[in-house]
Amino acid sequence: MSWAFLRDLLSGVNKYSTGIGRIWVAVVFMFRLLVYVAAAENIWKHEHDEFECNIKQPGCENVCFDHFFPVSHIRLWALQLIMVSTPSLLVVFHVAYRENREKHHNQKLYKNPGKIDGGLLCTYLISLILKTGLEIVFLVLFYKLYNGFKIPRLVKCDIKPCPNTVDCYISKPTEKMIFLYFLVGTSCLCIILNLSELSYLIFKYSIKCYLKRQKRNSK
Repeated sequence: MSWAFLRDLLSGVNKYSTGIGRIWVAVVFMFRLLVYVAAAENIWKHEHDEFECNIKQPGCENVCFDHFFPVSHIRLWALQLIMVSTPSLLVVFHVAYRENREKHHNQKLYKNPGKIDGGLLCTYLISLILKTGLEIVFLVLFYKLYNGFKIPRLVKCDIKPCPNTVDCYISKPTEKMIFLYFLVGTSCLCIILNLSELSYLIFKYSIKCYLKRQKRNSK
């Protein structure tokens, strides 16, 4: 899978972000995208082939694997990474709209098209809310699908066509558990960064409005 588009998107977002936003971009790029591509993807690459049950009944391993892993961890992480990065396109598109509007009118309409104020501030806040909401949704989804953030060594399966309760073994559970905790931890860190940036921008805008009101009243 090519991640060039996501990399370019993150690079573009970095231009129009606050200091906290740039930290978020660095975390997503270094601790999520690179870790996913360099290590995590290979660990889960053959997860179905390495899932073994102590019986060779045709179809038994397949139904047991599908029951305990209805969606592949790695594919769900890939979807999460794409989805939480996509709201940032709103900011990029809004800046592009400002730039095109200036070209169309052939005059300077904004002090800086990439400055977070006015309508762009609203777009930025919406993107932060969407990113935070998507992060939380995926964490809850992970927890519900896999009955917690854990990788058991052994699972017991009694689903047909298995003739009785069989033991099924998951390969490299410790290694997978380490990466699971790491990726969940970085997801929580991104939520904290998004909420911090959201609070910072709202506080900054509130102070700005308050000072303007005070200045207007003093005249």
